[in-house]
Amino acid sequence: MTQTLLLLPGDGIGPEVTAAAARIAKLVAPDLETQEGLVGGASIDAYGTPLTDETLALAKAADAVLLGAVGGPKWTDVARDKRPEMGLLGLRKGLDVFANLRPAYCFNALVDASSLKREIVEGLDLMIVRELTSGVYFGQPRGIDTDADGTRRGYDTSVYTSPEVERVTRVALEIARGRAGRVCSVEKSNVMETGLFWRNEVTSVHQAHGAGVELSHMLADACAMELVRNPKQFDVILADNLFGDLLSDEASMLTGSIGMLPSASLGIEGTPGLFEPVHGSAPDIAGQGLANPCAAILSLEMALRWSLARPDAADRVMGAVAKALEGGARTRDLGGSMSTDQMTDAIIDKL
Repeated sequence: MTQTLLLLPGDGIGPEVTAAAARIAKLVAPDLETQEGLVGGASIDAYGTPLTDETLALAKAADAVLLGAVGGPKWTDVARDKRPEMGLLGLRKGLDVFANLRPAYCFNALVDASSLKREIVEGLDLMIVRELTSGVYFGQPRGIDTDADGTRRGYDTSVYTSPEVERVTRVALEIARGRAGRVCSVEKSNVMETGLFWRNEVTSVHQAHGAGVELSHMLADACAMELVRNPKQFDVILADNLFGDLLSDEASMLTGSIGMLPSASLGIEGTPGLFEPVHGSAPDIAGQGLANPCAAILSLEMALRWSLARPDAADRVMGAVAKALEGGARTRDLGGSMSTDQMTDAIIDKL
């Protein structure tokens, strides 16, 4: 059966880096059918909403979804429920992709591009598993109100249920079995009820399903410090939606540039995964051909591996990126001068 990859370029540099990934896809998986849709600000401009029912339906019908980036200053004053980021959150919730996989690995050719010393990051290979469809980003009630005495207040609610913690924990345990067999669960159980709940639930799931995997716990602020001090102590980091968001962006900079790292958002078996670069829409360089396409290309690699069951094609993509970097290919964020197209050409040359 023909497999379908839905491309959602989005905003800013999203269309540029998604186009680069699409070029790679045609070479490593020529039988893969691609479709395209709008999301984020591009969808607001066209349809008045960041995610249409039609685009969500296309995503649900696809075998995998590759997204570029959403957001930008153009839509800063749009109502919160209509902002570009709501398109991304709507996709995640609509597809029920509850487990966000964010690898942080340092290519040998980029060791000296990291802001940390070579001995700290050389050989780095860790995976952050972030719960993606619950927690403080989705909890109710939330809002900005004015009290009777005129005092303004803003509030968000962090909520988790046992099934939500269990399913993402089981994903982290399974991933750890294919790696070094260690999971570090991260929360703020010392000051947050949801943090204590998270720790207790993760411990229970590990007792029931964690045979062969070592489980440890760490407070989120301590983990942030340890990621900078000694990141290679970690194998798999498991975190809720908020802390996973923060820690994965921090971890991305250990590798030399946030422009290098992909992500995968997975649901239950048989549902399409959502794959996207960790970087944002970078409106300051949009349209200039300066964006690093590697994160988008490596997001394609994750799609080939995790949703499309094409490990050989995924290996080709990963190998080509590594060889291009070893050959000196560099975009601006990596200290070089290559354009987006030139970097993509360098990777294609190594396929």
